[in-house]
Amino acid sequence: MTTPQIILGSSDAGVHNLDPEASLERIARGKGYQDLSTVCVIPTRGKIDARVVESWWSLQTPMNQPFVRLVVRGMEVAAAYNAAIETILGHPELSKWKYVLTLEEDNMPPQDGLLQLHEDLDDDFSAIGGLYWTKGLGGQPMIYGKPGVVPMFAPQRPEPDSVVECNGLGMGFTLFRLDMFRDEKIQRPWFRTVQEAGRVYSQDLYFFEQARKAGHRVACDTRVRVGHYSDSEDKVW
Repeated sequence: MTTPQIILGSSDAGVHNLDPEASLERIARGKGYQDLSTVCVIPTRGKIDARVVESWWSLQTPMNQPFVRLVVRGMEVAAAYNAAIETILGHPELSKWKYVLTLEEDNMPPQDGLLQLHEDLDDDFSAIGGLYWTKGLGGQPMIYGKPGVVPMFAPQRPEPDSVVECNGLGMGFTLFRLDMFRDEKIQRPWFRTVQEAGRVYSQDLYFFEQARKAGHRVACDTRVRVGHYSDSEDKVW
């Protein structure tokens, strides 16, 4: 029950006004005053577990910014991504947006994951992803390769709570600049799943190999800790 009070001449400036420099720094870091319009691309075979969907419901998007989900169902994953990007670039409105977020049917991002990726996708990088691991007890971090170091896509040791530049990422929860897909130095189709003698690529590393050759830099934000759900085990890795 509220205690009865008589309030006369209150002049409380509010929490965020008490330290305006810190508040302004937070606003600048979050970039919410910039255009953060984002298309979220979700390739799916048709079944998305309830635990995964529940985590998606909690995902925060930048306040009062355009955000839409584009689901591609029943296509091989590389073909799904190619179709989605072609659709976005050919759309009269979506083609004007700034970012593409890839979100896969077995990945569970934290509530503030997208906000954190937007914070750290600065002018140095064309793409930045959250940190998640391959499934199983021997799981490896899906942050691949140090620039200039061979082998190109060996799993890299994550540095806690850091932005770590790398050669490639998984695409379970990754934010791209849309203009990256307009770069004529990156050959089309952007994504291919390659299984040849002596050369095996998933669609993500195939794309990032081309992007790195074209001069694009990518990174992993290890603050953004993304779960990797195994339907067969009902376990999040």
